[in-house]
Amino acid sequence: MKQIKSFFLAGIIQGSKKGKILHNQDYRHQIKDILKKYFPDAKIIDPVNIHPNSVGYDYSTGESVFHESIRQAIHCDCLVAYLPEASMGTAVEMWECYKKKIPVWTITPMKENWSIKFLSTEIFESLEEFERFLTSELSA
Repeated sequence: MKQIKSFFLAGIIQGSKKGKILHNQDYRHQIKDILKKYFPDAKIIDPVNIHPNSVGYDYSTGESVFHESIRQAIHCDCLVAYLPEASMGTAVEMWECYKKKIPVWTITPMKENWSIKFLSTEIFESLEEFERFLTSELSA
């Protein structure tokens, strides 16, 4: 595994919810804890941490933040995506990273979803499976 110095933490925020309702974002803390354990010096970019109230932004600000997040994703060494269900924003980030040959590690039960299957470098069914992968890869 090449030296990874920066991660972009992608994942479901609104998904298919209507209005300004968000999915629970606690998974972000869990993923950051795992990444810090195995990559203590890596930078972790979490767009929800940077813009915690983005769902309430006006159109222009929201558009700017959306594109900023994509730019941040394609300048990282690895994108980690958490997808318990579909997320259009995360799919865009995955696509852009895929085009730039940036590894995409996806944590999801949806292993047969085409966007996930064809854009991910690695697919993990759970956070536990993701951590087992890091343990085995980094101890090898």
